[in-house]
Amino acid sequence: MFFERSIEPVLRRAAREFPAVVLTGPRQSGKTTLLRRVFGKTHGYVSLEPPDVRLSASADPRGFLAANPGPIILDEVQYAPDLLAYVKEAIDTDRDACGRFLITGSQNLTLSARATESLAGRAAVLGLLPLSDREALRSPGMPLPWDPKRPLPHGARGPQRRRLWPALLRGGFPELVAHPRRDRGLWHASYVQTYLERDVRTLRQVGDLTQFQIFLRALAARSGQLLNLSDLSRDLGIAVNTAKAWLSVLEATYQVIVLRPYFANIGKRLVKMPKVYFTDVGTLCYLVGLRDPEHAAAGPLGGAIFETAVLGEIVKTLLHRGEEPRVFFWRTSSGTEVDILVEAGARLVPVEVKLSSTPRPNMAAGILKLRADLGKRVTEGYVVHPGDVRLPLAPGVTAIPFREL
Repeated sequence: MFFERSIEPVLRRAAREFPAVVLTGPRQSGKTTLLRRVFGKTHGYVSLEPPDVRLSASADPRGFLAANPGPIILDEVQYAPDLLAYVKEAIDTDRDACGRFLITGSQNLTLSARATESLAGRAAVLGLLPLSDREALRSPGMPLPWDPKRPLPHGARGPQRRRLWPALLRGGFPELVAHPRRDRGLWHASYVQTYLERDVRTLRQVGDLTQFQIFLRALAARSGQLLNLSDLSRDLGIAVNTAKAWLSVLEATYQVIVLRPYFANIGKRLVKMPKVYFTDVGTLCYLVGLRDPEHAAAGPLGGAIFETAVLGEIVKTLLHRGEEPRVFFWRTSSGTEVDILVEAGARLVPVEVKLSSTPRPNMAAGILKLRADLGKRVTEGYVVHPGDVRLPLAPGVTAIPFREL
C-alpha cells in the first residue's frame, strides 16, 4: 500500500526548480518509496547502502556519476557523503537541468552539513517524517487500526478515542500502519536494534550499546518533561558530555524532537531547560514498555504520550509543507505554562494539550496568561483533547479534537 504524502506537491515543485533535491528523515519513514513512486518513470535508481556500491562511489566518484549521470535517485547518500562534492561538480556543468539528482539520507547531522557546504544554492533540502494522522486516514483502502469490537480504554468515549490509542501504540511508520496485524512490539524492537547498530555507531562510535539503550529508555520515560541532563547523567552513571553527545545523535537521526523554551523580553524569569519528545509516538510507547491501549490511556504516561502525538502532528504538518518548524514551549519559574507555541512570522499560536475528553474553561488559563504577558503577538489559541467535541472555552481559545488538529 502506498500512502499519499502531503509533502508530494512540495517535492514536485522543488524538482522543477532545483538541480538537486535532498530528502532527509528517519529510517523507514517512506523516503525511497515516495521518490520511486513519484519519479520512478523519469529517474534511475541506485542505493549507496550495499558495500560494493558504496566502495565504487567513494573510490571513483567521477566515474560513478559518469555511469549514473541522471536524472537519478541516489538513496542513503550518508554512506558516501564525499560524493556530494562531485554531485556539485556535475550540476555546475549544466545548472539548467532541474531535478537531475534526488538524494535521500537518514542522518541529518552529516548529510545536511555536507549538503549545505557542497550544494548551497543548488539543492532544496526537505524532511519526511513518519505518517501524520491525517495522511494515514486519508489513504484509500486504509484498514481500521483498531478492533471495533474491543471495549474502549478506561475513560474513553466516542469513536475518536476508540481509534486513537491503538493507533498511537502502533505509531506512524508506514509499514506498521499498512499492516495492522503485524506484531508492533517485534517491529519496534527490530527497528531500535537496527538503528543502534547502524546510525549510532556510524555517528559517535558508541562502544557500550547496552548503556546507550538504557539512556534511550530513560529519555523515553521523561518524554514531555523538562530535561535536566545533569540529573539524568547522574542517575545513569555517565558523564554529562556523553549524555549531550548521545542526545545530539538522537536529534540528528530524527529519533527525538528537542523542544526549547520561548523567550521574550517580558521581564519574567523563564525556565531555560528544554523538553524532549520522541518523533514517533509508537517508538515512545515501545521504549517505556506499553503494549496495551487501555494501560497507555489510563496510565501515568498517558498525558506525555498524547502530548507527543500532538507535537508530532504539528511538526509533521509544517515540515511536509516545506517549512522549518519553529515550535517552542512557554513556562515561567512560577509554573505557568503553555505546552506548544508555534511561531508563524511575528505571531504565536498557542496550543495546550489535555488528556481529558471533556473540555473545561479552566483549561484555557495558561493561554490567557500568555496573552496577558505577550499581548497581540498571541493569536487564537487551541486546547487539543482526545474526544469528539469542538467548544469555545474563553475569548480567543477553542477546544478541538485531536482529529481536527
